[in-house]
Amino acid sequence: MSTYIVGDIQGCLDELLLLLKQVSFDKKHDQLLVAGDLVARGPKSLETLRFIKDLGKAAKVVLGNHDLHLLAVSIGRFDVKAKDNTTAIFSAKDKDKLLSWLRKQPLFIEHDEFVLCHAGISPQWDLITARSAAHEIETLLQGAQWQWLIENMYGDTPETWSNDLSGLERYRYIINAFTRMRFVDTQGRLDMLQKKPPSEIQNAHLVPWFQYPDRIEISKSIIFGHWAALQGYRSKRFIGLDTGCVWGGELTMIRWEDRVYFTQKSITNPI
Repeated sequence: MSTYIVGDIQGCLDELLLLLKQVSFDKKHDQLLVAGDLVARGPKSLETLRFIKDLGKAAKVVLGNHDLHLLAVSIGRFDVKAKDNTTAIFSAKDKDKLLSWLRKQPLFIEHDEFVLCHAGISPQWDLITARSAAHEIETLLQGAQWQWLIENMYGDTPETWSNDLSGLERYRYIINAFTRMRFVDTQGRLDMLQKKPPSEIQNAHLVPWFQYPDRIEISKSIIFGHWAALQGYRSKRFIGLDTGCVWGGELTMIRWEDRVYFTQKSITNPI
């Protein structure tokens, strides 16, 4: 059995299928983990949802910001963005089953040797806090209050974590950390505005969340997606898998057991 972890698919199903063909993926024996953002800008968001869902226990997914936004569109919080290719989902006969399946996916997956989340883990969290925070949101998403949460999750504050946070402020910070975070400032506060690669940032007070010097150490590797501008990131403790397939880059996947990387060049017209 092999464990494969793939970066943001964003509807680039053809590239995913080619990647899985490269490694002779066998759903009876192997497992595929997805670092969030199954849907959005690529051409086959509907087909991607169906494919991953149909893999059953052979696939595990963490939710990304685009996946949560899809749920927001589904309850009328927003119209479909022109640049998103998700319209077909809402006219599909299996729409309700797909969306119900999607909202029941976690924000955080824990393996003996690594954790997986879409954007990262707040530098102010230890592993116990990250695990507990994810569970709070997952419980709400899978319960009767899920629409209320989705309706009210938008916003860039609070910027810093406190165990005393409660209600929507607490939930919003957790969602932002797991699905939107890129930079933090010298106090560890989330900066939700900058999306450029670190080399293009002129603000000396901002650092990538995984390079924050006072971050609480977590004893496992952290694998994430979300930040296409990094064009992938590899270090001993942090692995960024988003290499911008939907932007004309590559779809990247790692086989965990031997740390071998596999890539598939985008065959999707860049957006």
